[in-house]
Amino acid sequence: MRRKREAPIYESTKEPYHRPMRRVIPVEFSGEGSGEDELSWGQREIWQAFVEQKTWMPIGGTLPLPDGHTLDDAIERLRYLMSRYRAMRTRLTFAPDGTPRQVVHAAGTIGLEVVDAGDADPYEVGRAVQRRYEETELDFVAEWPVRMAVIERGGTPTHLVAIMTHLVMDGGGSAVMMAESERQETAPVGGMQALEQVRWQRSPAGQRQSASAIRHWETTMRAIPLRRFAGDGDPQKPRYWRGELTSVALELALRALVARTQVDATAIMQTLYAVTMARIGGVNPVATRLVTSNRFRPGLAEVVGPVSQTSLCSMDVAGVPFVEALDRVRRAAMTAYKYGYYDRARLEEVTAEVVRDRGPEFDLDCFYNDRRGPTRAEAVDPAEIQAALPRTKMRWPIKRDEVYPRMFFNVDDGTAFGSTGEILLHIEIDTHFVPPSAAEALLYGMEEMAVNEATAS
Repeated sequence: MRRKREAPIYESTKEPYHRPMRRVIPVEFSGEGSGEDELSWGQREIWQAFVEQKTWMPIGGTLPLPDGHTLDDAIERLRYLMSRYRAMRTRLTFAPDGTPRQVVHAAGTIGLEVVDAGDADPYEVGRAVQRRYEETELDFVAEWPVRMAVIERGGTPTHLVAIMTHLVMDGGGSAVMMAESERQETAPVGGMQALEQVRWQRSPAGQRQSASAIRHWETTMRAIPLRRFAGDGDPQKPRYWRGELTSVALELALRALVARTQVDATAIMQTLYAVTMARIGGVNPVATRLVTSNRFRPGLAEVVGPVSQTSLCSMDVAGVPFVEALDRVRRAAMTAYKYGYYDRARLEEVTAEVVRDRGPEFDLDCFYNDRRGPTRAEAVDPAEIQAALPRTKMRWPIKRDEVYPRMFFNVDDGTAFGSTGEILLHIEIDTHFVPPSAAEALLYGMEEMAVNEATAS
């Protein structure tokens, strides 16, 4: 993981505009809270992913601005974010052995880039700025973890580009930030901030939580099968592939199943995954690392910052009816979530002990993350579900050689990608361990099972 960028943030030769057509406005900010300490458990989780995947995990995008939005509005928006949220005022320092520590600043200055699109499409200009931000390494010591630009045409702001590192927030924190910034919340920030989290994590209560979680991990690691897939991979060049399946039928079937079973859609989706994975992967129990929000824990619901960690979940579902599998998965997931908050450094020590005992083939590199909002319960005509099947699309849009986990499975609703009324399943695989054909069969198999269960008489 490189700590420093290879080129200054504002240097690029790839954008469809000239250097004189952009400028940087310094924005001063100040806020409550400052100090230095080790990383919190959630921050360590993200930092370890940075190191393993050799990326600073930029998140964000390019959004149109409403009519009447001025440059002063954008300046105040950036000032508001930097002043209100300590995670955005956090830089890192590194010990001689490379261990990162967080430094929360009380005040500072950040640059807001302003780019004149000229005759070019402002959105495409914004996307070019976004790519530059994403592709330029972040200096965690010298830079603020936020990069923002306003795209103008004829002096009128048209788009906002905002990119920040995942070390600033996880999905739950993003939702809090967007809701508060939309209403310009002025009440004191809620929740236990990162420096407070560290102090709690060192306390006897925090150490008890971590110890119980690690006992669960060790017991589960010693009981699950060695590998997530029984067969060999299908090595490809590039090595790492991303597959995407978009399905209206799956969304409709899920609504119907929520209405029929009165069970939360998250549990239903995870059951579809587990049962299909057992069949496609040829391994049972199905074990995966669930991304756990941890926002049900005291003091973490309203935090803008990373508090998510992974929890190890083992699901014995082979050869049982769907309703029984659903009950087993619900119980297994609840247990896993309970033990999804811990000291990552201690877990790595215990994991190394398990690997020494079980052998180098032992595989924990399989993740599951359901990022959707709530699914409404709805009685859906089975014919409507069946009629939607031809609209399902499967593609492999990204093939690359950058390091990624052996398998990372995400569930999103279409609203996150500019559409509605559909579910997006996407899967990142290391083809040396997971054949693309098996990954594709997993996605289609989940849709098929959902449709069959939802339309059964």
